[in-house]
Parts: sequence; structure tokens; C-alpha cells
Amino acid sequence: MASQVDEPPRFFVLQDDVWGPHDTQGSKVEPINRGDAPHCPRCGGAIGMLTWLPPYRVELELYGQGWGDFINGPGYNVLISERFAEAFRAEGLTGLLGFHPVDVVRVKRKRKGFKPGAVPRYFTVTVCFSRAAVDDGRSRVRRLVPVSCPECLTPGRDSIHGFTLEPGTWQGEDVFRPRGLQGRILVSERFAGFVKRHGLTNMKLTPTQEFTWDPRRLGPPDAPPAGPT
Repeated sequence: MASQVDEPPRFFVLQDDVWGPHDTQGSKVEPINRGDAPHCPRCGGAIGMLTWLPPYRVELELYGQGWGDFINGPGYNVLISERFAEAFRAEGLTGLLGFHPVDVVRVKRKRKGFKPGAVPRYFTVTVCFSRAAVDDGRSRVRRLVPVSCPECLTPGRDSIHGFTLEPGTWQGEDVFRPRGLQGRILVSERFAGFVKRHGLTNMKLTPTQEFTWDPRRLGPPDAPPAGPT
């Protein structure tokens, strides 16, 4: 009898749902205090933006018909609604840090005709940096400059046409920034189910194998990614 082979974990790229029915954008409001940026422990290079310190004051812009539960930004911070925060902690999901309440000082409605409800309470959180690493050998990526640091895997890629993570590097976080692609937020299959179950809004989840980023229109690499060994 053939032995059962466990399916590898699935991951998704988390983005805000621009032009969606709950499209909400946020920006910092003065005074803005900044701390040091996170750095690679090996090469010392920056792997993120300057940290955002209190007071946490924001301006919200509503492009959709209702307020989103997730707002990508400002900087490397994300904003989540109170119901998102409560459900995340109640279900024991991992990878979001901080949960500091923000002061919404201004609201701008960008589309006429809609009458959204009251502005929900929002929290600012940061997404953890994970040991999970992008596996170039099994991904469809272009890199015009070779890796200079084996820890943070810089510099970044010049185009992405689907990618996967190096087996054994993910340590179970539900929301995280992977090595080699720190500017993107990845989520687990468990998190994807959590979003669907709670009907959380303004989130677009794209399977990593289907994610495309190619601002210079370089196209996919000529060689297909290597298969499992």
C-alpha cells in the first residue's frame, strides 16, 4: 500500500483590496515620531522602514461603501479593526504584534453617494519577521543581482511570477514577512480560513504560486522552477 504524502502548507500574499467595496486607506498625522528601522543581524542592512512610535494618529480615506477591517499602511504598520483584533486573539492566531489603539483625527470620503456607518475603533500592529525564506530555485523569479547576504537574502527580486518558500523554514506563524521578501505580508491557510469565517473586509489573498509582480515588465524567467528533491 502506498504511503500517504502530506501536502505542503499553502501560503497567500495579503494585500488590501484596492477599489473593492471596503477600500480604506490610512496615513499618519503630525506629530510623527519615528524609531530605528529593523536591520539584518548578519549584514546590518535595513530590512524594513523606520518604526512608528506614539502618538498613533491617522487620517482615513474611504473609497468604498464601508469601512475595511484591514488597512495596509502607514509604513510597515497595518491597521486592523477592533473586531479583527478581538477575533485574532480569541482564536490564538500568531504573527501580529503591538495592538496599539490609534486616534482617528480626520476622515475623508472619496466617493459620493455612500453613507458609511460609524468609524470602527482601529489598532496599529506590526507583522513579525519570520525565518521562512523564499526559495528561488523553486520559484519563478528574476534576480539581476546575486544575493549578497544569506540571512536576509538581499537584494530583492526584479520580477516575480509565482514563488514558494524553502521547505522547513516556516515556523508556524499565521501572518509574517519572509526572508528575501520582507516587503510582502504572507499568511497561512489557517488565516485564510479565519478571514472567510469572520467575513473580514478589505483583504485580498493571492496564493503565492499565482502572485505576480513585474513593474519593469521583464516577464517570467526562461527556465521553469526546479521540482522537489
